Amino acid sequence: MRSSNKSRSRNKNNNRRNSLGNVINRVFDSAGPEGKVRGTPQQVIEKYQTLARDAQLSGDRVAAENFAQHAEHYLRMLGEAQREMAERAAEANERQQQNQQNNNQPSDQDDNRRQAENRENAPKADNGDSSQPDIAESSSLVETPEGVQAAAPRAPRKPRARRPAKPAAEGQPAATPDA
Repeated sequence: MRSSNKSRSRNKNNNRRNSLGNVINRVFDSAGPEGKVRGTPQQVIEKYQTLARDAQLSGDRVAAENFAQHAEHYLRMLGEAQREMAERAAEANERQQQNQQNNNQPSDQDDNRRQAENRENAPKADNGDSSQPDIAESSSLVETPEGVQAAAPRAPRKPRARRPAKPAAEGQPAATPDA
């Protein structure tokens, strides 16, 4: 019976975009025409370019082209990963700038709240047709010497009344309320 891990590992790399950021530092085992080449993409590229140059100098044009194509493959992978990382960094930078702008600029809700407060605090125009009496004329509060209106003192709160005790069942003593 086959292990389910094999099927998972086969399907793991179907989404290539998520794995590109890891390509730059990842160590590859490349099975080239002359055996394995192991290293990061940059190291593999340099090794295949060296092998292509050596094959060219020895007069083997087919091997030189083969090594050059291997180097080009890893060069494309590395370039794509670097491009994606640069895009991610630019997007993160853009988000950070937008967050800073949003934090520095008041929101529409803040603007609306300030405008409402200004309308409430603004002096109202008196047309003389006002049907309500002037507050100063009908006020029963007395001004203090400092020009501040005195507030009425608060009455002390009364303690809450307790519920009466439940009547005792026959044959049991009555519950007494604790004070």
